[in-house]
This record gives sequence, structure tokens and C-alpha cells, in this order.
Amino acid sequence: MLTVARLLNHHRLFVSLTPKHSHFSLMVKSRVSTFSTGSPTTAPLKRVGTHNGSFHCDEALGCFMIRLTDKFASAEIVRTRDPQVLETLDAVLDVGGVYDPSRDLYDHHQKGFTEVFGHGFNTKLSSAGLVYKHFGLEIIAKELQRNEGHPDVHRLFLAVYKSFMEAIDAVDNGINQYDTDQPPRYVNNTHLSSRVGRFNLDWTDPDQSAEKENEAFQRAMALAGSEFLDNVQFHAKSWLPARSIVMESLAGTRHIDPSGEIMVLTTFCPWKLHLFELEQEMKIDPLIKYVLYQDDRSKHWRVQAVAVSPDRFESRKPLPSQWRGLRDDELSKEAGIPGCVFVHMSGFIGGNQSYEGALAMARGGLKL
Repeated sequence: MLTVARLLNHHRLFVSLTPKHSHFSLMVKSRVSTFSTGSPTTAPLKRVGTHNGSFHCDEALGCFMIRLTDKFASAEIVRTRDPQVLETLDAVLDVGGVYDPSRDLYDHHQKGFTEVFGHGFNTKLSSAGLVYKHFGLEIIAKELQRNEGHPDVHRLFLAVYKSFMEAIDAVDNGINQYDTDQPPRYVNNTHLSSRVGRFNLDWTDPDQSAEKENEAFQRAMALAGSEFLDNVQFHAKSWLPARSIVMESLAGTRHIDPSGEIMVLTTFCPWKLHLFELEQEMKIDPLIKYVLYQDDRSKHWRVQAVAVSPDRFESRKPLPSQWRGLRDDELSKEAGIPGCVFVHMSGFIGGNQSYEGALAMARGGLKL
């Protein structure tokens, strides 16, 4: 895992203050090794601008991400609101009042801005979302070491936006997670945007200098960047292989049971979100009711009822009510199936000592 401390150790920080414009810049002279692009170039470093003063997660993450691209590799970060300075820069994020990707201008505060990620997503973008929209494919392709046109790159591009980037956009634009007029039941200051915000200088700190603010923004970039890279790496190393396993399992459901409603995972993996997405993509009908997999610890087999949706506890077809809460011999006698271990009180999951017994429980669940 790429912690903030490790990321800071990856970088050498050079701070320069420009008295004329009262702004400062960050020079990061090395990049995270995962995204190394090879031999250094003799061309002068590009300069990427964002505003000074209080910072937020979106520009910290946007500055981190844009420096992972070939075009802006190891770019100098210039933090200022001076229009004359901004005009001299190679790219500008989160300030300037202009969104024009042809000129690498990525602000989202101006009146009339309505840009979204697309691909079915409708959340208004922040500066980080804009950078990801235009450079995300390149960043993902480098992580996977594939070309940008590869289908796996496109899948991760969408998955990382859904699981990570969209929340950054929504929080920065003040979009509620739920449609309700009621106040939240609790305060949540543990999400990434809140943690990045806490790097801002405290009003009680006697040192409010540009240099001090510069150091705080560097830490914010490192934190936001480390979590972004962790998310990309998770999707590359875990999410994508799991998707392939679920897809292969879905293709073989008719061989498991003629109903096509029972899926068996020969290798256990995180399957729930993949199942819902792939059922739609593959136009699965009827929908899967039970998923069978082996428990790694006990080596028993589980039969799990699929939920009605990813965010609901209710099952499409819970295991039979007469089995629920029973265990071992009592359950085996009631179900008429040898080797039963348990069925949960809600009927969302049960267990059997063997694969054949778990399959019999799933088939019984379909009939009862």
C-alpha cells in the first residue's frame, strides 16, 4: 500500500517563492515508480497551475494525476490566482474560470459548467474529474501495461470512476449522496475529501507562510494520490481477475442446473457487484438466485442467496423458511439432504459439508 510517508519519500521537494506575484511553486523531481515512463527527457518541465490559499481534494488529486501523464510528467505545480501568471502556464486546474481541454484548462466553477463523465454517469465533474476524463485512460493503460484501446483498460477506466472518482466530484460540488430533505443521522468526516481538507493550515498556527502552505499541499497531493493509485492497483490486481471468474461461472450455469439460476464459483472471489453488472451486460434470464462457493477455512460449501440489488439485504429467493435457524442433523433431517451445516435465520446463506449437498440445498431452495 502506498502510504503518504512512502510517497513523500519517493519525491524530492523544491520550493520557490516568486515575490513579484506572491505565489509559490512545487517541484517534484521524481514520480511514483509504478508509473515510470522510462528515460528522462531534456525538454524543460511543463508548469501546471492551481489556486493558492485553502485547498481541496479535487485539485490536490488533479495535480497528482496530471503529473502521471507523458505530457505533464513531473510538471512543476504553480499555486496562484494571478491571471497574468496563469496565462503563462501549460495547464490550469480548478482556477481561471475556463474549461477548454484543447488548451489544458480544467476549471469547473464558472457559470454554465455542466460537464459530466458520461458513460451513464451524471455527476458534475470537479477539476480532478476533468483530469481523469481526459487522461484517465492513459494512466490506467500504463498501470496495466497495455494500450489504451484494450478492453481491460476501458473496464478499469469506468470502474475506478465509479468506485473512487465520482465521490470526489460529488463532494466537491456539494451533491448529496441521497435524495432527502432530512438532515444526516451522523457526521462523516472520515472520507478522503475531509482528510485532505485537514491538511490545510490551522488558524491557530503562527506560521501562515506560503512555504508552510506549500508543504501542506504537497502532503495533500501525496495522500490523495496514494489512495488513487491504491484503487487503480486494486482494480487491476483483484477486481479485473474476479470479473473474469464470475463471467466464466455465469457462462456455465446451465451445466450446473437446467434452471440456469445456480452459479458455482470454482475459485472464490468478490463476486456480488460483478454479478449484477454482468447479468445486465450478458442479458441473463432468469436471474441467478444462488451462488455456491467453498469456504477456505472450513472447506465446507456455502450456498448464498443473491440480494435483490447491491445495496439491499433482501434476497431474490431466500433459502426455505422451514430450514432457517436449523443446524447439522436437525437441518439435514428437515431438508432431506445429508451433510447440512446451517441456514441463517434470514435465509440469505446456508452451508453443507460437500459440494453435492450445497447444490442439493440450492435446488431445493428453487422448488420450495
